[in-house]
Amino acid sequence: MNHSVSFEDDIDGDTLHEECGVFGILGHPDAAALTALGLHALQHRGQEAAGIVSFDGQRFHSERRMGLVGDHYTDPATLARLPGDRSMGHVRYSTTGDAVLRNVQPLFAELEVGGIAIAHNGNFTNGLTMRRQLIADGAICQSNSDTEVVLHLIARSKQASSSDRFIDAIRQMEGGYSMLAMTRTKLIAARDPIGIRPLVMGELDGKPIFCSETCALDIIGAKYIRDVENGEVIICEIQPDGSITIDARKPDVSQPERLCLFEYVYFARPDSVVGGRNVYVARKNMGINLAKEAPVAADVVVPVPDGGTPAAIGYAQESGIPFELGIIRNHYVGRTFIEPTQQIRAFGVKLKHSANRAIIEGKRVVLVDDSIVRGTTSVKIVQMIRDAGASEVHIRVASPMIFHPDFYGIDTPDADKLLANQYSSLKAMCDFIGADSLEFLSIDGLYRAVGGEPRNNAQPQFTDHYFTGDYPTRLLDKESTSNVRKLSVLASNG
Repeated sequence: MNHSVSFEDDIDGDTLHEECGVFGILGHPDAAALTALGLHALQHRGQEAAGIVSFDGQRFHSERRMGLVGDHYTDPATLARLPGDRSMGHVRYSTTGDAVLRNVQPLFAELEVGGIAIAHNGNFTNGLTMRRQLIADGAICQSNSDTEVVLHLIARSKQASSSDRFIDAIRQMEGGYSMLAMTRTKLIAARDPIGIRPLVMGELDGKPIFCSETCALDIIGAKYIRDVENGEVIICEIQPDGSITIDARKPDVSQPERLCLFEYVYFARPDSVVGGRNVYVARKNMGINLAKEAPVAADVVVPVPDGGTPAAIGYAQESGIPFELGIIRNHYVGRTFIEPTQQIRAFGVKLKHSANRAIIEGKRVVLVDDSIVRGTTSVKIVQMIRDAGASEVHIRVASPMIFHPDFYGIDTPDADKLLANQYSSLKAMCDFIGADSLEFLSIDGLYRAVGGEPRNNAQPQFTDHYFTGDYPTRLLDKESTSNVRKLSVLASNG
């Protein structure tokens, strides 16, 4: 699967999308420009829309756009409309809420305690349930983003300060999330109780920054301070003298952290450090373990770019089989190519990938991918490798089979659409894809690659329900028969 594939490029719905990335900075004169750069580094976490809110000491300013960060926030005129020394932003792929401008975060509201902007990465598993309760109590919802629920809860809280209202609100939410909020004087960061979604704290010129991944700190030359702990809320506030105070609030009852394994398999950028672990090293380790578990006689190891590349390097090193770029990826696929016609669907994969015939012809090829969702892209890539003259094609997947959907911010197909659930055996799956052999990394092989230890079945170290069915929280929205997934919100172009 192609890590960098955009929403428009995903012709067959055969990729996983994560909901979002967040970035915020307090007290820096170049706040909006730095936020735009940070969001650019987090673009892989959501390509559907981007938004930035700033505050200039008097007013909040908001710029929200559909499309990529670089399409809008490189324009000096756009940044000029975002004055102030505090700013926060968001890149989005929607799992909850339609792809329309009114759902683009950060969402902003004027409350009794003053204006507040909020944005989050992840998904609330009780968002629909809470929304139904709020509407029953007379609330008016303008979007169908579950972030709006938090705004309503902040508004209704009986706590005195904006910080305490925010904490009161998020303590009522369940699921996997990292959230930022910005008031007139504060930047607030929060992470879900078991830390499914990542969030890090950094600083630039002594000013605090929060963002989804360390790569967003690197792009602006900021220093990494630490990860926001699971269940923690950090309140940074500008004082009248210009100094910034930092108040870290821990939950009364702490739980062990369980980061989402797919951050390591697929979502995080390879140069990021997630949970103290370099993502590239973890992915390379996945390939090393895959070579140990599923060796095969072959002439060349070829990654499915870009996601499969680090694992393929690890597989090649461990197996002694040469690594080659047997598939070349086109980074400049224009959206105008993507039309929902059968003719385009038929050659869509070739717009993104081309076989390097000189490397493949007459060779036994080990094709290394990071994951397989529905398998439709794998079918096309295997055929492309065969058309380029490969004598054998062996697929090795650097993660386990995906059996279960996600409810914490990853947009997964329904269970019956997942390849692993459509065939009763590995051989049947292999036959569908058209490969000579097919093997997946074991769950223990993945755990060892990321954390160094096999899975502790009594108390798993990571969130891994898509592989195991072991959901780390209750799924209130899914369990409630009164919730209808499709919300009725006025259709419009904004």
